[in-house]
Amino acid sequence: MADVALDDRGRLTLPKEIRERYGDRYHIVQLHDGIKLVPVAEDPLEALRDEFDDVEKSADELRDDARDLALDEAGR
Repeated sequence: MADVALDDRGRLTLPKEIRERYGDRYHIVQLHDGIKLVPVAEDPLEALRDEFDDVEKSADELRDDARDLALDEAGR
């Protein structure tokens, strides 16, 4: 973990090791007690494809399963 500070123009410089590991683009998420930097992939669509490569169900099947689970949890 590293401590960094904003410069006089409000810019934040991340350490080289962080940039090399996670890249140069980040989404800033505001939390109730701070912020979080979430790396943005060079090709977000390709990253999604890679993330869900092993999913064998269709989008309709996933949606139906999620709806059924929500209904069960709600006490259907």
